[in-house]
Amino acid sequence: MIALPYDYYLIAWFVVAAASAAYVAYDQFAGNPEPTVMKWGFILVTLYMGPFGLLLYVLADKEPRPGEHESFTAPLWKQGVGSTIHCVAGDATGIILAAVVTATLGLPMWIDLVVEYVAGFSFGLFIFQSLFMKKMMGGTYWENVRKSFTPEFISMNAMMAGMAPTMSLLMMGRDMRAMDPLELVFWGVMSLGVIVGFATAYPFNVWMVKKGIKHGLMTVRAGHGNGGHAEHQSGHSGHDGAHGGGADKGGHAMAGEATRPQLAALAGVTGFMLVSGMVLPGFSVNLFLSARDVDGAIMPPGMINTFDLPGEAMKDMAAVKPRQVTFEAAPDAKGDRVLQPRIENGVKIFDIEASIIRWNILPDVAVEAYAYNRQIPGPRLQLTEGDHVRINFRNALPESTTVHWHGLIVPNEMDGPANVTQKPVPPGGTYTYEFDVGQSGTYFYHSHDHPDRQQGLGLYGAILIAPKDSSAEVKADLDYTIQLQEWLKREWRTFPAMIMEGALPNYFTINGKAYPSTDTVDMKVGQTIKLRFIGTNNNFVHPMHVHGGPFEVVAVDGVTLNQSARYQADTVNVGPGQRYDVVWTARRPGKWLVHCHIPHHTANNNVERDGGGGLMLVLDVK
Repeated sequence: MIALPYDYYLIAWFVVAAASAAYVAYDQFAGNPEPTVMKWGFILVTLYMGPFGLLLYVLADKEPRPGEHESFTAPLWKQGVGSTIHCVAGDATGIILAAVVTATLGLPMWIDLVVEYVAGFSFGLFIFQSLFMKKMMGGTYWENVRKSFTPEFISMNAMMAGMAPTMSLLMMGRDMRAMDPLELVFWGVMSLGVIVGFATAYPFNVWMVKKGIKHGLMTVRAGHGNGGHAEHQSGHSGHDGAHGGGADKGGHAMAGEATRPQLAALAGVTGFMLVSGMVLPGFSVNLFLSARDVDGAIMPPGMINTFDLPGEAMKDMAAVKPRQVTFEAAPDAKGDRVLQPRIENGVKIFDIEASIIRWNILPDVAVEAYAYNRQIPGPRLQLTEGDHVRINFRNALPESTTVHWHGLIVPNEMDGPANVTQKPVPPGGTYTYEFDVGQSGTYFYHSHDHPDRQQGLGLYGAILIAPKDSSAEVKADLDYTIQLQEWLKREWRTFPAMIMEGALPNYFTINGKAYPSTDTVDMKVGQTIKLRFIGTNNNFVHPMHVHGGPFEVVAVDGVTLNQSARYQADTVNVGPGQRYDVVWTARRPGKWLVHCHIPHHTANNNVERDGGGGLMLVLDVK
């Protein structure tokens, strides 16, 4: 699934890798004179390392002209390539197979690393080295296991010392799709891990070939069976006989020149490298989490990831998955549309559904959002004091949720806090909220299950309640509701905006749109407008300011102020959850701004467009 820009690169990489491996396979079996095990070794490594594997094959192993393979592969650096290829082909295959299994089983990353090491070492030692090389090495299978153990141990340690931190830091980094074998980025991390592992193992393999304790490249000619010239032309292997002579004399058994202290030192150093490579990433990322714990979360750019960051926190901060979008709203779609109720036996019945949609906050900027009834803000509930209401709620989200009726006096079981007054509504589940309306004024509803994520991604809507006695309501010629929100859109993905490093918002909306896509309200000189500011946002206090003269604050948090308590202002600080009703008079013609007085909040991704952005709208007075 394409989710981030580098997914396109990964697609191209694996196309090139497949083409490279196909060429190596064709060329090897078309006549490159070497043992079958090395043919497959180069094919597998090229599949894992892509064009780098192809480069190694062409530079170090591909016979340039007939009869020249022996002399062409003789240099020590090429023999080291052959030895490392053989190591990586076996060990990496075991590691990758183990990674798929452990991820599927949902095992923590630290267990995954241990299992990968055991599987890689076992596959390399017991299959690729001792079994596939048995005829060339001579002796029994278990004799070859014993002889191959130390060099394989050194080589595997060095390789895993490079692969382990690469996998840990990338799989548990920002894009944790890398832990899921069904995602392309998982295989991208594996490919990069093999490349790094090859680089760390190579110098140790060169030394072991030089000392005659590992095979390098070999040549097999027609009629010589599994023999052929020894893997090293310059005497380092201890097999300088004619082509095929090794096979006639019992295979390519090694006559190692390394001393026990040297081998012990190499084993110790590579062992230390291995432990460091597996442990040190644990100081930066949480290796106790599994693929299931993080569920393919993509974290915001710049998000601080620590060794004790819980998986639940990662999922809460993660980008909305594009594949979960079930509806794409028209670019000019509006939210806050009045939801007309059904009336049954005097009860006002509303149907509300939460789902994931794609919503344009600007013509060229769409967000993946959580929405009530496929609109942002959710549908407006217009009630009258004394109403009896029933809200049939359905959850079409891929996670649990609830609905809270902010500021309303309702029965406790209708209040909405998840796991406090009700069980969360599961995906596909329903819940019926029913209560009498005993208040009037400006209120709103929103999610109260992980609201930092769900409300921040769009689960909110206005509730406007008229008083039973219409004379008690503060009148104005026009009535306009302003619901505030903050958004984080980076690298094509939508994240829940939060006041923390890496998650700060870069877009801001009024009623689901950013200026200049916000409404322009037409007025005439002398008219009044009631502006209902609702803090449906999660994070900032927004000082909302109106140009063209002061307004009168007539209600706070749904409560109408007594005449003596009302006051004049030109700015109100609207915090999350707060509501202010203000009445503004159009004194003079012109375009008068309503906007947040934090300049950053009147820009779109830090850019002004047509004079501003974000939390701005125009009162156009004629």
